[in-house]
Amino acid sequence: MEQNPMEVLLREAPDVAQAFDDLVDVFRTGDWTDAKTKQLLNIAIQTAQRNPRGVFFHAGMARDAGARRREVVGAVVMNLHLSGLASVLDCLPAAVQGYERESGRI
Repeated sequence: MEQNPMEVLLREAPDVAQAFDDLVDVFRTGDWTDAKTKQLLNIAIQTAQRNPRGVFFHAGMARDAGARRREVVGAVVMNLHLSGLASVLDCLPAAVQGYERESGRI
């Protein structure tokens, strides 16, 4: 059974996990852009880093922040010329699945 990596981090290094959460909160609450745009940026960055798990979770958060499915798909596909086809193909299914999952369910 696959474990949630963040749960493992919390269990094995709770001080590091808390420090990471504090850092993420700074970005989450920053007012430089709206919540939807922050999530779309996260999807694009996670795609560039070939991280389908991150794309999955941020796609649902983007939807919850008001992003349309086309915007989520676009955040992945725009990496085609920047990161290559492999990144897009690795992450596009995760984006669609994350967008379609029930709100609030992980």
